[in-house]
Amino acid sequence: MEPSLQKRVQRYGWDKASNYYQDSWQAQLKPAQDKLLDMANIRQGEKIIDVACGTGLISFRAAEATGKEGFVLGLDISDKMIELANKIATENNFVNIQFERADAEELKTNDNEFDIALCALGLMYVPNPIHALKEMHRTLKPKARCSVAVWGQRNNCGWAEIFEIVDKRVSSEVCPMFFNLGNEGMLEKSLEVAGFSNIHIERIKSVLYYQSGEEACAAAFEGGPVALAYFKFSDEIKKEVRKEYLDSIQHYKNGNTYSVPGEFVIASANK
Repeated sequence: MEPSLQKRVQRYGWDKASNYYQDSWQAQLKPAQDKLLDMANIRQGEKIIDVACGTGLISFRAAEATGKEGFVLGLDISDKMIELANKIATENNFVNIQFERADAEELKTNDNEFDIALCALGLMYVPNPIHALKEMHRTLKPKARCSVAVWGQRNNCGWAEIFEIVDKRVSSEVCPMFFNLGNEGMLEKSLEVAGFSNIHIERIKSVLYYQSGEEACAAAFEGGPVALAYFKFSDEIKKEVRKEYLDSIQHYKNGNTYSVPGEFVIASANK
């Protein structure tokens, strides 16, 4: 896929998913986000950049950790995600945080500006993740810290067939290299190529809990990366893909609930 096309798919796809994302994924992504923040070791007064921030799930926690003397800049390719994040910031009287729309590969920020760079489960969607990591590296002060998280290996993520189910009904792939960074050694190598050192990697298992098939499908189709394609499907095709997806996770069903395995890879590094 052409990078420019992939970016448009991501931008407008996450616009579609924005109203569903937080409710669908906040609890499911928390183990990875907890580990990422733990490895970031945020201190009071630090200046932080959060790349691919979405609705600010990590950004707001970082803002609380750095305190009123610190500052968080959240950036995302989706206008709607940024709109919602700014709304949440205003409603909750956050004074040390700002959200702007930006491409992860072109951050348009100053060199050597931030103490910490964060990216929680966003690198998988970038056409060239190393370019994004180089941009994060550029924005950091010397010896500053970076903490990133990605999904793990495909065969350790029980929901992975969602991409194939959608891709065979549309003309272009949504996330052509989604699981690549989760493969053994790939995230570490990418950080090294981007210029980082003192790299520490942790791989954690998780379980995505859903109270019903409807809840599982809402997260997969309405609140995630395939939303753009899904919302263009006819009602008949939507019914087909939902059934096919539930069939793919049937062996994780217990009564009416689902416990779908997942894996995250989290890294910390220094400039």
